[in-house]
Amino acid sequence: MIVEIVRLLITLALTAVGYRTGLAVHAANPDTAQVLGAILGAGTGYVLGGVLGRRFHSSLEDMPKVVVPRSSGPELFAGAFGLVVGMFVGLVVGLPLIIFLPPEIWLPLAVLVVVVFSIAGARLFSGRADEILAATGLRRRGGLVTRSLDASGYLLDSSAAIDGRVLNLARLGLLRGRLWIPEFVIDELQGLADAKDQDRRRRGRRGLDVLEALRDVQGSDVAVLEETVPEFEDVDAKLIVVAGRAEASLVTTDHNLAKAAAARGINVVNPQVLADALKVPVATGDHLHVRVSRAGSEPGQGVAFLDDGTMVVVEDAAELVGSEIDVEITATTRTAVGRMLFGRQVS
Repeated sequence: MIVEIVRLLITLALTAVGYRTGLAVHAANPDTAQVLGAILGAGTGYVLGGVLGRRFHSSLEDMPKVVVPRSSGPELFAGAFGLVVGMFVGLVVGLPLIIFLPPEIWLPLAVLVVVVFSIAGARLFSGRADEILAATGLRRRGGLVTRSLDASGYLLDSSAAIDGRVLNLARLGLLRGRLWIPEFVIDELQGLADAKDQDRRRRGRRGLDVLEALRDVQGSDVAVLEETVPEFEDVDAKLIVVAGRAEASLVTTDHNLAKAAAARGINVVNPQVLADALKVPVATGDHLHVRVSRAGSEPGQGVAFLDDGTMVVVEDAAELVGSEIDVEITATTRTAVGRMLFGRQVS
């Protein structure tokens, strides 16, 4: 149907042009010249209209499969706005056609002009979604620009957000480039923040607070990523796929995720490894103030965590879950996932 409409418009326009051309030719038989001009224009318009119509129809069919899944909500909104603006501009540009051309010529040409300007406006505005939303004062997620990943940068994992040291890296200007926060990571943190378990709830809220603080860092370029990767349900798998597609660096403190990403050739930034390499280690005999979050694997043991995620195993603290205590470090060890401290309660 669309092909036939485009073909009809172009055929009518070129038929009118051919007829007018034959009328302007001072031939011995002007009537024959007009008819031949109209026939030649109609034939050309029919062939050309069919080609252009099929290309236009193919583009429209591919749009929901290609454009929509790769476009974020703001880009679609900006594209719709650009469509309206382009339509208006096309009407203005088409006015001279109405004035200087006869109706049989200007009508199909004006329709084509409006269609072309509408499509051009939609493509232009969708490509400038960030600027358009900023100009209209529309923002998402508390000021974070929301869009699809179209450039390399840093992809943030929930473990790095909970860890919090990515905030210090951003403040120091060590993350050069855009920092992407996937929506499925935000949803994961929201789920933790709404959990019944107090420790999980605290970790989720801490991660959300870090995300909120990242956008306030001067000079930072933070954006929410709307790519959902529906073919995978696991968040780690989604992160690996997105980072691989965009050649982005993955920021995570999850040891297993870091190893899986590195095995696939993805650059990994682990704030925990960086911090461990720079900070003065906790030594035997140091005193720490910790909160016992759960019982340990051995009878009588309690487990606490430092703010950086370091595990502290406390002797005879299984009955102190939920309590804050002072601990003296009695031993330290390093595992594949980082440091582990052992201690006992002190008065």
